[in-house]
Amino acid sequence: MQKHSIQNSLFKNFNNEIGDESASGLGSALEKCINLSNLTLKIRYNNIGYKGASGLGSGLANCINLSNLALYLGSNYIGDEGASDLGSGLTKCINLSNLTLDLECNKIGDEGASVLGSSLAKCINLSNLTLCLSQNRIGDKGVSVLGSGLANCINLSNLTLELNGNVIGDEGASDLGSGLAKCINLSNLKFDLNCNQIGYKGASGLGSGLTKCINLSNLTLDLDLNEIYDEGASVLGSSLAKCINLSNLTLCLSCNQIGYKGASGLGSGLAKCINLSNLTLGLSKNQIGGEGASDLGSGLENCINLSNLTLDLRFNKINDKGASGLGSNLEKCINLSNLTLKLSCNNIGYKGASGLGSCLAKCINLSNLTLYLGKNAIGDEGVSVLGSGLANCINLSNLTLYLYDNFIGYEGASGLGSGLAKCINLSNLTLNIGNNEIGDEGVSVLGSGLANCINLSNLTLYLDGNYIGYEGASGLGSGLAKCINLSNLTLYFRNNTIGEEGVSVLGSCLAKCINLSNLELYLINNEIGDEGVSVLGSCLAKCINLSNLTLYLGQKQFICIGL
Repeated sequence: MQKHSIQNSLFKNFNNEIGDESASGLGSALEKCINLSNLTLKIRYNNIGYKGASGLGSGLANCINLSNLALYLGSNYIGDEGASDLGSGLTKCINLSNLTLDLECNKIGDEGASVLGSSLAKCINLSNLTLCLSQNRIGDKGVSVLGSGLANCINLSNLTLELNGNVIGDEGASDLGSGLAKCINLSNLKFDLNCNQIGYKGASGLGSGLTKCINLSNLTLDLDLNEIYDEGASVLGSSLAKCINLSNLTLCLSCNQIGYKGASGLGSGLAKCINLSNLTLGLSKNQIGGEGASDLGSGLENCINLSNLTLDLRFNKINDKGASGLGSNLEKCINLSNLTLKLSCNNIGYKGASGLGSCLAKCINLSNLTLYLGKNAIGDEGVSVLGSGLANCINLSNLTLYLYDNFIGYEGASGLGSGLAKCINLSNLTLNIGNNEIGDEGVSVLGSGLANCINLSNLTLYLDGNYIGYEGASGLGSGLAKCINLSNLTLYFRNNTIGEEGVSVLGSCLAKCINLSNLELYLINNEIGDEGVSVLGSCLAKCINLSNLTLYLGQKQFICIGL
């Protein structure tokens, strides 16, 4: 490198066993590049300790003209001393406007985090900051100083702060919130504190800080596994209500022992976020129950500008009452175009599924729908009403349905097939109806429904463990043969009894899908025998456009690529 000559530099050294000596040498070289304005240094997964980090810090201290710095040092061993020396170097980079600092998995504790925080306080020109300190040993003391440092970065507009997997408690989280409160120009904030110990007091402190960030338009807040309870969730809801400019919100609160009161508080807060267009809310593995789900839905119905919604309520015992309540509320979100509902393992029966089906019938603008209802008890009646609801979603182009383990028989499969038959604009469909009891008749009717989906290009079907024999394989194959635009097909048919005749007729039908380029068939435990395999091979040989083929026929996997 020649002195004064480098303005843009990019170093990449992942997993090259770089140690202290090499890192220090690199630092010495950098200190001569005094005209550097942009530097990206990627040396993750190496053997750099505090001496190497100190050398790098010394080098950076001389790069006083840096405006953009991205330093990736994750998964090394720099410790407190190394982090401190890096921080000291950054204090001299007074022209920095964009900084990315990745120090995850580096055995950094309170001391190192404190010095980093003090150093950031002097980087007053920062507008964009990404700081990753995940999986270290930082507690309340370190994160409090970090918060104080951020408070001085008043020009920040974009902040990503990753602190998951440390030992931060309520005091540290509250102090972080106090620091954020002074970053009044923040418009985009991503904050990951999952797997700490912030509790409801810490959640409250963070919420109080967010209320002062009045210019926030995009917020991602991950507080999974923090025991915030009802009180913490409620205060967060109240705080979000004051972020009136929010248009995009991702809130992760899984595994926090939140009950119906907390869910109700969140719903009340979200009801006032009337400018939200994109919302992702993760509440899996809590205890919100039917009442909490209904109250949450009541809040969401006021978010009339929502176009994209992802709601994860798995493992919450929301039952029929909660599912029906959610359905009644969501049907008022008339501008929804993308909807993902994760409601698996919730004791939902046919009444709850019927409520959801009625909701879908009114969401006529949906183009993308993902619905997880596995391991409930919706039965034939419930899935039939769901099918009727889908029939009204005439603009659907992408549909994912998980209905495994739901006591669905022939009648339910028939109702679902009838509904899908009217979704003529579908191009991508994933349907998991495994471990039910649809039998030959059910899968045949399902096949007939798919035959009407002539625009399907990508199809994934899970039909494992459904008592399907030769006739069912034949009926399904006949339907698939009419899906002439299929290019990608994945068919899970394990643990049925289609036999040699079934696999033969299935193969014959697939041979008519002349546009297939990618095919995966899972036919384990189907008694197909040698002759069946032979006939299947002969049939697939007629799929002249196949480029990728994967067959699972038993304990062995047969793969042919570039046919």
